Amino acid sequence: MLENFNALADGLPPWLVLLLIAGLVFAEAALFFGFVFPGETAIVVGGVFASQDKLSLPVLLVVAVVAAVAGDSVGYEIGRKFGPRLLQTRAMSKHSAKVAKAQDLIRRRGAFAVFIGRFTALLRALMPALVGSSRLPYPKFLLFNFIGGVTWVLTFTLGGYFAGEAFDHAAKLAGRGLAIGLAVAAVAAIVVWSVRKHRREAREEAEAEADAPEQALEQTRP
Repeated sequence: MLENFNALADGLPPWLVLLLIAGLVFAEAALFFGFVFPGETAIVVGGVFASQDKLSLPVLLVVAVVAAVAGDSVGYEIGRKFGPRLLQTRAMSKHSAKVAKAQDLIRRRGAFAVFIGRFTALLRALMPALVGSSRLPYPKFLLFNFIGGVTWVLTFTLGGYFAGEAFDHAAKLAGRGLAIGLAVAAVAAIVVWSVRKHRREAREEAEAEADAPEQALEQTRP
């Protein structure tokens, strides 16, 4: 796996790799790209590249933070401008249970919901627009957007960076074949966990959507 990362980085200039990472992180909330591709994957891979001296780690961190904060700010403006009409879009309707969960989190936590939502893929795509539609003042949003963006970027970029370094260290101690085997096993474990997590969230969302009509009916009863 790491060899494939290196081959990709070797085939592209560093500025283009940074641009691709920034574009994915920005589009996650600004264009709701997070519905199909979590931005954290891009910065983890960027961290691996940095561990192999394909990218500058400080530059990567700055670029990723700017892209994250800017993307969420655009998402906020979309929500502020279009408001309720945004909830009628196909993307929002498809994830109505998650939207309801995010709205409840905003009601309970206010601006702090922006920070909390940063660490859940789907909420990260939804939260800025929903906060914008709730008319939360932008200075409050920007504060928690920046804090959450910095924390998120540091966590996942450095995670990728140290994972890349650990791979090289293992390769030197135990041989490259064993290190690759361990890396494959680790990736398989992450994939299994991710698939199970996705299925559990889908099941919970379906159950929440099935219960919604019953709850609405109960509320209308005298």
